[in-house]
Amino acid sequence: MPNNKAKGSKAERELLDLLTQQGWRAVRVAGSGVNDNSPCDLIAAKMKRKGFAIEAKSSKKSTIYIEKQQIEDFMLFSTILGLKPAIAARFNREGWLFLHPKELKETGKYFSLSIKKAKEKGSLFSQFFEKL
Repeated sequence: MPNNKAKGSKAERELLDLLTQQGWRAVRVAGSGVNDNSPCDLIAAKMKRKGFAIEAKSSKKSTIYIEKQQIEDFMLFSTILGLKPAIAARFNREGWLFLHPKELKETGKYFSLSIKKAKEKGSLFSQFFEKL
C-alpha cells in the first residue's frame, strides 16, 4: 500500500498532466508539504490568463482536512506572487473539483472539505480555469 506522500505525489502528477493537456504550463513545487518554504503544490499559467497557485488534495475518505496554518501560508503566498489560489480536490472514484479556499469550512485548527460541499461549490476543470 503506497504511503500518503507517494499518493499525494501521484495526484499532483495527474493534475499536472491534466493542466498540460488543457494547454496550461504548470510546474510541481519541489518540497511542497515538506517544508514551510513551499506553500503550494503546483503553479500554473496560460497566455492571457491569470496564473494560479494550486493546493492539491485527494482522499479515500468523504472529508479532507487541511491545517489552518497551511491554508493561511498558501493564501499569503498566492497574494505575494499575484496568483489566484485554487484548491484541487479529488475524492475516490470522483474527478477533480476546483474551488476557492474561501469555500473551505473552518473547524478549529483545521479547514475541512466534504465531498458534498466540493460537489456543491466546486467546478470542473474547464468551468474553473477557463471562465476568466
